[in-house]
Amino acid sequence: MTLSHSMLAMEISAPGGPDVLKPVSVPVPVPRHGQIIIRVAYAGVNRPDALQRAGAYAPPPSASPLPGLECSGTVVEVGPGVTRWQIGDKVCALLPGGGYAEYAATPAAHALPVPTGMSMRDAACLPETCFTVWSNVVMRGGLTAGERFLVHGGTSGIGTTAIQIARALGARVFATAGTDEKCKVCTDLGAEVALNYRSEDFTAALKAEGGANLILDMVGGGYIERNIKALADDGRLVQIAFLQGAKAELNFAEVMMRRLTITGSTLRPQSDLAKARIAAEVEAHVWPMLANGALKVVHDSEYDLNDAPAAHWRIEAPGHVGKIVLKVEN
Repeated sequence: MTLSHSMLAMEISAPGGPDVLKPVSVPVPVPRHGQIIIRVAYAGVNRPDALQRAGAYAPPPSASPLPGLECSGTVVEVGPGVTRWQIGDKVCALLPGGGYAEYAATPAAHALPVPTGMSMRDAACLPETCFTVWSNVVMRGGLTAGERFLVHGGTSGIGTTAIQIARALGARVFATAGTDEKCKVCTDLGAEVALNYRSEDFTAALKAEGGANLILDMVGGGYIERNIKALADDGRLVQIAFLQGAKAELNFAEVMMRRLTITGSTLRPQSDLAKARIAAEVEAHVWPMLANGALKVVHDSEYDLNDAPAAHWRIEAPGHVGKIVLKVEN
């Protein structure tokens, strides 16, 4: 298939607010060894995109400088060494960057088949959240059936996914959210208890249940000490973001005496091999959850590619619930 030499994309013209996202014409990427080129149908919008736009999350040296860490679309070119995918295959993929564009390159091992019967819009919402949740909650956090699991930001893309996956694994799920309406979304998705953090003390609530065996947190700041107190003995805290800051004062004697584990990760800087291993686990364990209805995509809103600034205003506002996507292919 012969591709055009240029494509429409949204670039970060300078570090700043959403309005620094500008449409540009750039060259279509060329696949390197082990890569595929995807004609993008939809691109997911995630908080790391907003951090990159603000100048706080630089892409890896080999990645596209364009924002966008996940997409759905059609394979239009395969690089040397690619055996799984063929031109015309429908995929969704974790991207090293470059999703806010008509075409994107990614390692072939980071792409997964669009689940049977799923729309391209839904499929674009899967990679970033599913890779993040599975790798941190299960591979790193070791969540098992019967354990008490707390996720903060229960109505975010990560939160809605984490609630459903943890419930499917047989865990007791607790979540926090900022309004009573959002708390209801959490319980509708399978949380046993949803706590309005503006009016309820999640630390006291979890301690009354015996403590959380695992906490997934993206807030940081003052939550870090409160999370430690909310953990059961031998509990694990997995940190994946710091919306309120990365620094906190802790009494590590409590960590030692109660045998607590504090860990965390970010997805984008990990090696291609590490992300390929996560992809394989997601396909083996999460894709069946989608097939049997245990996991569904929760949508907030859809914008055209040219409206990426509006999508960024939306993701940084407090009211959104679930995933935000950009429609790229018309």
